[in-house]
Amino acid sequence: MKRLIMTAFAIAILSSAAYADTIKIGVIGPFSGPFALQGKNFKAGIDAWLAVNGNEIGGNDIQIVYRDVPQADPAQSKSLAQELIVREGVQYLAGFYFTPDAMAATPLLQQGNVPMVVMNAATSSIVTASPYVVRTSFTMWQNTTPIAKVAKDQGVTKVITLVSDYGPGIDAENAFKTAFEKEGGQVVEAIRMPLSTNDFAPLMQRVKDSGAEALFSFLPSGPPTLAFVKAYNDNGLKAAGIKFFATGDLTPESDLPALGDAALGLTTTYHYAVSHDSPENKAFVAAAEKAIGNPAELTFPAVGAYDGMYVISRMIEATGGKKDAKKAIEAVKGLAWTSPRGPVAIDPESRHITQNVYLREVARDESGKYINKEIQTFEKQGDPGLAFVKK
Repeated sequence: MKRLIMTAFAIAILSSAAYADTIKIGVIGPFSGPFALQGKNFKAGIDAWLAVNGNEIGGNDIQIVYRDVPQADPAQSKSLAQELIVREGVQYLAGFYFTPDAMAATPLLQQGNVPMVVMNAATSSIVTASPYVVRTSFTMWQNTTPIAKVAKDQGVTKVITLVSDYGPGIDAENAFKTAFEKEGGQVVEAIRMPLSTNDFAPLMQRVKDSGAEALFSFLPSGPPTLAFVKAYNDNGLKAAGIKFFATGDLTPESDLPALGDAALGLTTTYHYAVSHDSPENKAFVAAAEKAIGNPAELTFPAVGAYDGMYVISRMIEATGGKKDAKKAIEAVKGLAWTSPRGPVAIDPESRHITQNVYLREVARDESGKYINKEIQTFEKQGDPGLAFVKK
C-alpha cells in the first residue's frame, strides 16, 4: 500500500508543469494556536523581504502559499507538504518551526523535485535526512556550545540542565554537557521535561536541591518559556545566586516586557538579536516591524525567514524558474552574504548555515526598552552536532 501511495505521488508530480511564470513557495508553520507568534514572525520576515526586493525574480512572479500546523504534528505536516507539492504545485517548501514537522516532510522532497529551506527547526539531523534540505536558521549545538565556555569562564563548575524532551532539547542537553565537560565542568543532573510542561515550580526545587551553581535550559520559544523564566525568579533561584544560562529561545524580545526587571542580567547565547547594530539589521527591522504591525512582537524566526527568501531567490535565478531541486541546491552551496544577523554562509558539505553566535544579557537601552544586549561574538560558528548524527 505504501508503495502504491508513493507511486501515485510520483505520477502526480510528473504530470505537473516543469516550470511556471508564477513560482509558488509553500510555507508550513504555526499560524494559529499557542505558537502563532512564531508563524507571524515567519510571515513578517517573508513580507519584509518581498517589500525590499519585490515579488518578481527573473521574470517570475512569486506567490507564497501558507499552511498552518499549530503545534508539533508530524502527520499533519507531511500531509500538508504533500498537498502543497501535488495540488498547489509549489516549487519550494519552507518554514518549519518544529523539528518533527520538518523531518516528516523530508521523504517527499526527492520524488517531489522540491528543495526545503528550514527557517527555524533546530535539530542537527534535519540536513542529513535529505540532500534537498538547506538551513537558514540555527541548530541547538551551534547556539549552545559557546554558553558552556561562558559558564566555565565565570567560575561555574557544577550545572544542572533542564530541557524539553524532544529533538532540539536533547541536542541542547548533549551540546552543553559535551562542551562543559571539555572545559572541566560537571553536569550534576540532566532533566528532560515533556513539551506539555507548564508548572515549573517542582523542577526549580530540584535545581535548588541538586547542589548546582547554575542551570542551563532550553524550551521552544512560546508561552512555556515565559513561564519558565518567571518560575526561575519566583522560586528564589536568582536570589539564591544560582546562575541562569540558556540559548536565546528563553529570552525572545517579545517576552522581555512581560518579564520586566526580573529578566535583567539573564545570560544567553544566540545567533540574532533585534538590537544587533548594523545597517543591514536596521533596514530589516524597519521593514519587518512594518510587516508585523506590532514592533514588540518581532523576534528571531523573522530573520530565518528573511534569509530563507534570499536563498530561495538565488535558487530561482540559478534554475531560470524551472523546477530542478538538484540544481537549485547546488547553486547555494557555499553561498555567502551579509545578513541582518551578520556575515553568514551555507556550508557546501552540510548545507547548514555558518554564522556568528553572540553572548547577550538582558538590559535596557537608552530609551528604557528591554533588549538582548550583545557583549561578545563567537565568529563563524558551524554545527558541532553534525559530528554526532548517526549516519
